[in-house]
Amino acid sequence: MAMLFTDAKERGNPIIFVNDAFLDLSGYDREEVLGQSLNFLMARGTDPDAQARIDAAFAGTTKGGSEICYRRKDGSEFWAAILISPVRDKSGEIVQHFASFVDLTDHKQEEAQSRMLIDELNHRVKNTLATVQSIVWQALRNTSDPNVIRESIESRLFALSRSHDLLTRENWEGAGLHDLIKAALEPFGVANGVSEHFVITGRNIRVSPKVALALGIAFHELATNAVKYGAFSNKAGSVLISWMIEPSSAGNRLLLRWQEKDGPPVTPPSRKGFGSRVIERGLPHELEGTVHLDYRADGLICTINFPASKARDG
Repeated sequence: MAMLFTDAKERGNPIIFVNDAFLDLSGYDREEVLGQSLNFLMARGTDPDAQARIDAAFAGTTKGGSEICYRRKDGSEFWAAILISPVRDKSGEIVQHFASFVDLTDHKQEEAQSRMLIDELNHRVKNTLATVQSIVWQALRNTSDPNVIRESIESRLFALSRSHDLLTRENWEGAGLHDLIKAALEPFGVANGVSEHFVITGRNIRVSPKVALALGIAFHELATNAVKYGAFSNKAGSVLISWMIEPSSAGNRLLLRWQEKDGPPVTPPSRKGFGSRVIERGLPHELEGTVHLDYRADGLICTINFPASKARDG
């Protein structure tokens, strides 16, 4: 344990002894510490209440015990619990103070990390609940048939769950587009990322968790639409999914393209359903980009354009 003694008879309680553990903790040499006041270790922004408790301990009015942020010789900071006790002579007069230090730096870092993780978890939960709320509201808005409502909500919640599972496996540090597409399209016949109905091309670009969740829902909606009206509604249809980084004066952009072919003739929908609203309104907002749906007669083309800063090579 790091420890030292101060001279209580001298003004400022100068340090008169330190052990090797204190020197290791602070980074100072012994001659640099001896004669100094304990305050020379204080980091800027030290809690004034903690300082007051230490002053009270030196004054003999209380047993000082506080968690203090100190500064090492190299400028780095460390947290320590300090306990100050008086040392009395035979007559009861305080002649020295004994101070011991317990290094709390790792503990404080773990606390900070825990707070950050809790804040991040709260943020994710709020975003997820907002997405679920939107899914439920749109399902209720589109029909009054309980079976249709249930199927609509369940399928989209499963899509959201698959994206969450993928991100959890990646410690929520992002996901590769190949893995993301595989997870989103698995219910539509993709096995191990391979299907005669899909052609997927592009480098293994990783996207942020926010982008992964948004694209996961979007791919689900595109595939659902293809099953009902497009390339997956017959045996001959297929989908080409590709992406590339395109330079731009405002910064590189990631262009992602969903192109259907060999399905039945396509016509623009007479009304916008939940999937169209998710893709055309929600997705641009989440990606801070643009989305264009082109209902060509030979197959739907969806083009998604967003900043490449939200993606990186895996």
